[in-house]
Amino acid sequence: MSSTTPLASLDLTPAPADAPKVGPTRRLVGLARANALLLTRNRMTLSYALLLPLLPLSFLLAGDRGDTTAGTTAMSSVLMLGALFPVFYNLLSLVVTRRDELVLKRLRTGEARDGEILLSMALPGVVAFVLISAVATVALVALGQPAPANPVVAIAAVVLGAAAFAGLAFWTAAWTRNAEAAQLTSMPVILIAVVGNLRAVFPERLQPFVDLTPGAALDALARAGWFGLDVEGADLSFAETFSAAAQPLLVLAAWTALAVWLTLRTMRWEPRA
Repeated sequence: MSSTTPLASLDLTPAPADAPKVGPTRRLVGLARANALLLTRNRMTLSYALLLPLLPLSFLLAGDRGDTTAGTTAMSSVLMLGALFPVFYNLLSLVVTRRDELVLKRLRTGEARDGEILLSMALPGVVAFVLISAVATVALVALGQPAPANPVVAIAAVVLGAAAFAGLAFWTAAWTRNAEAAQLTSMPVILIAVVGNLRAVFPERLQPFVDLTPGAALDALARAGWFGLDVEGADLSFAETFSAAAQPLLVLAAWTALAVWLTLRTMRWEPRA
């Protein structure tokens, strides 16, 4: 599932010293557009990035129309898969591949700053995640599910979820030897996402620890933001959805901060020896 599209057709060489200066926004947009183009050229990467996260919606076709239990499961799974594939795994593969092809090293010799380079690689997957969440929301309503109970919480879930898993992708890339190895090094992050999504199957004494995983946070936010439910399935008022969302949002913020800190300490811009 690695993103190994050749770079020969794209001009990513640094601009000449006497070339007109380009603003940071234009640099960021240009780099992000180039990375998005590479994503669209790899059909396998594009399919698992855009289509796989939407597959849980198909389960709604088999159940009773408007069944909120099926709806919460579907939306929670969409968020988990959307964070894992277009954001996390695609970005992990992209960073490792570009590093090994010396693209990152070349980009750093130009005007682009490190933050612009990293953000431009993350943006295509983040935008894909946002689109997936929007399409899933519309599809849920079309299939008889209620409109989002708290759009503010829903939007915050997508934004912080994307930030957390993008940060984890950069950190994982730091100790991933090559694109092929990403299939193994990605397992810890995939595990904490999937385990969190299966919170209900764990004994009650373990659930508070499971709640600290990003997967559990996304599940709780799907319930509160889209369906107005707590993790036990009880109905919440609009005001109560904010209270229910506070802890999972803090969990995602903490994972984001941890991932950024680890990335700053371990980021590699050249191939591993």
